[in-house]
Order: sequence, then structure tokens, then C-alpha cells
Amino acid sequence: MQVQEIYRLLDEISPFSLQEKWDNSGLNLGNPFQEFQEIYTTLEVDMLLAQTIKPNSLIIAHHPLIFTPIKTLDAQTYPSNIASILLAKNCSLIAMHTNFDRTHLNRFFASQILGFKNLIEKDLIISARLAPQSFETLLTRLKISLNASLFKALKASEKISQVFVVCGSGMFALKQIPPHSQSCLITGDIKHHDAMEAQSLGISLVDVGHFASEVFFSQIMGKILQNLGYEAIINDLENPLRFY
Repeated sequence: MQVQEIYRLLDEISPFSLQEKWDNSGLNLGNPFQEFQEIYTTLEVDMLLAQTIKPNSLIIAHHPLIFTPIKTLDAQTYPSNIASILLAKNCSLIAMHTNFDRTHLNRFFASQILGFKNLIEKDLIISARLAPQSFETLLTRLKISLNASLFKALKASEKISQVFVVCGSGMFALKQIPPHSQSCLITGDIKHHDAMEAQSLGISLVDVGHFASEVFFSQIMGKILQNLGYEAIINDLENPLRFY
């Protein structure tokens, strides 16, 4: 089977035209006419996967391996070190990033993992109304849903009546949340100055982690492919960042 056959199916499921302008979803490595034997799904490609993957395979990843133009293919630096191994094995890579966030991942995370109902979708942001509850009650719910013991968080109001959810890095959503509205933004990669801005606007924050909000990609994609009659090897990537 050729890469272009799977590419066309993926484009129907989650059109690459929906990706953000800065993104690099689509065919990162290989060529459309390349033959492949196995399909792997993964959040992203790390060195372990590159070293252990079978030759002549197709990888469907959430994160693009190549985000910005590479001027030199230096096998000692990232991501060229990984790309050179995959190319030597005649492997192809298709990235399904912000287009898949928009069509599948954000909704799955908000509904199936966090259990929020009556979702409203706007671009890359999912929102839901809640019965007014304490910030601590919401935090406990998130910890149970994600099997986590602690989060980096900002409590800007005692009560929360609305949540906004963005997988990965979603602080861009802060500007679309009404100030002092008993709202909480749930996302990852929250920085100090993000918290300072949110605090001034009266908007609570919970940083569930970039990895934790997107790790479900490989299972979702694996299920989609299975429903279409294709078997995929699901790569269970480990979070490179941990609390010590």
C-alpha cells in the first residue's frame, strides 16, 4: 500500500486545511508513492521509536517532527538525528496536529476524559457551563480524571461556573474568556507571566500538562484506523517530564 492512500483517508477524517498557519501537519517524511508495511500511531516520534520501528513503516503522529525549516540535516542534532534514522529505514511520517485538535482531540479530552457535558466548540477552544462549584471541587475532579496528585494552578475566584479546555498549549484562549466570569482555563504549558495576566483578569488556571492532555492521540487514531479496516501499532510514549 502507498502512503498517499492513507493520506487521503486522513484528509477526509481531519482535513489538513484546518491546521493553524504556523503548523506543519501533513507529510513530514517520505513521499506519497512510497510503499509501507506497518502503521504506527504515536503522540510524537522519539529516539526509542526511531531505533525500534520496523523498516518500511508509516508513522501517524500528533506532533510534527519538523516544525521549522531545517537548513542542515545534522544527524547529531534534534530533529535531524531522528529524521535521518527514519529515512534510512525508508519510513514515512504524517503529522495530524492542530487539524486533529480541531476535529477530534479537544472534544475527546473534554468529554471522554474530563467528563464535561453540553460542550461548545469555537476554533480550538472547548467550553462548558458547570453548576457553580468551588475551585477546589473542580481541581479534585481533574485530579481523579487524570489520575494526578498535583497540578500547577491559579485560583482567581472562589467559584467556577464555566470551563474552557484546550489541549497542549492553550494560553492563547485567555483573550477569549470574559474577565471576572467565574471561569477556569484548563490547558498546558502555563508560564509565570500567563498566570499574572490571568490573575489580573480574574480567570483561574489549571495546568494539566501538555503531554497529559494529548497522550490519547495514538489510541484515538488507532481506533479510527481499525474502524476503517487498518491495524496500527500503538506506541505508548512516556512523558519526558516528571515531578521529582
